[in-house]
Amino acid sequence: MGQGLSCVADPEHGLFSAVQSGDLETVKSMLGRDSSLLHQRTAYDRQSLLHIASANGQIEILSMILDRSLNPDLLNRKKQTPLMLAAMHGKISCVKKLLDAGANVLKFDCLNGRTCLHYAAYYGHSHCLQVILSSTQSSPVAASWGYARFVNIRDGRGATPLHLAARQRRPDSVHILLDNGALVCASTGGYGYPGSTPLHLAARGGSLDCVRELLAWGADRLQSDASGRIPYSVAIKHMHGACAALLNPSSAEPLVWPSPLKFISELNQDTKVLLERAFMEANKERENNILKGTAFSPSQSHSDAGASGGISEADDSELCSICFEQVCTIEVQNCGHQMCAHCTLSLCCHNKLNPTTASITPPVCPFCRGPIARLAVAELKNSNDPDHSANDINSSKLKKSRRSRNFSEGSSSFKGLSSAIGTLGRMSGRGSGRIAADKDLMDKP
Repeated sequence: MGQGLSCVADPEHGLFSAVQSGDLETVKSMLGRDSSLLHQRTAYDRQSLLHIASANGQIEILSMILDRSLNPDLLNRKKQTPLMLAAMHGKISCVKKLLDAGANVLKFDCLNGRTCLHYAAYYGHSHCLQVILSSTQSSPVAASWGYARFVNIRDGRGATPLHLAARQRRPDSVHILLDNGALVCASTGGYGYPGSTPLHLAARGGSLDCVRELLAWGADRLQSDASGRIPYSVAIKHMHGACAALLNPSSAEPLVWPSPLKFISELNQDTKVLLERAFMEANKERENNILKGTAFSPSQSHSDAGASGGISEADDSELCSICFEQVCTIEVQNCGHQMCAHCTLSLCCHNKLNPTTASITPPVCPFCRGPIARLAVAELKNSNDPDHSANDINSSKLKKSRRSRNFSEGSSSFKGLSSAIGTLGRMSGRGSGRIAADKDLMDKP
């Protein structure tokens, strides 16, 4: 991907070394004596001062050069822009500065035809990935080119950023891309094996976290590549036993995050955190049951911050009226009824995508039967502080709730309620796309 930079100091002026080391005064002094040095390039890679400053995170020098009206989209020998190098090396301040200066996110290099988004996903710099996506969402690119199209942009050999992140074992990047509309079941023309999905590539890399994320967003365990292999077969071939256990078609289906529903996409961050925490704990129970009795210990990568051995100290009036075990943390807007995050997800999640029978009709409130259009963090009824919300008790009462008992002995919130409301809120799956090939990381039979 062209990581190396030819930044050897010029024998005459040493300008490149000064930029690389962040010697702002020397750079200013040299440019003051000879302004033509602003356009100086390294001999072999044709790196500009902007490329060197961006790759090394020298934000003050970068800002000074950009203030002199230098084009932010200068290309080096490999047609990489400064923004690509900043994303490659995880220099978040430089990424922000270049985007503010109008750097073009739709530039492609000549190595693999990749953009700055591919670079951020490939190298796992999730903070840079998020900044690029956020900036693009409110830019003319989203209006003219299409934001969903940008998130699923293909490189010269057919890989989307999600394929790269999954193959390189980057679970944080996988999560961000899926949360921004990446196609979870997109097939390739030759990345890995022809027809590989991100789940095939995560199985090949043996990333349990990436497998979890993809399954939680509806990845199909039975989707085959062009050779007829399902992700389970790929994990077995590469001897990733824990991944294979989760991907085994005979094991329990995971709950799937209800991303297609409008009320989920419009959640504020606090509400989303509560639901995601409950969601991951529910799938953690499934995972532990699958791995129990195998050579692999139940995963410890999930956060246990919300669990404790004690009984809930919350007042009965704060407990969810559906399960009577968890504190009410979610409120259905319009009707105002409250329930815990676990029961909310029982209404909204499903166990298997089935486009022929799935419904996009939003689930209904179990108390008034009205449609659930929006969700918010519930206000505590018995709090002395009227401004104290349910989100504020995550580190106290939620930690002391009966969650540990629910998930160590079997959560009645999910097991009991799922059968009672199984007819509510079935979801449609995410679309899949057919894309071309990438030979960089091709599997060999």
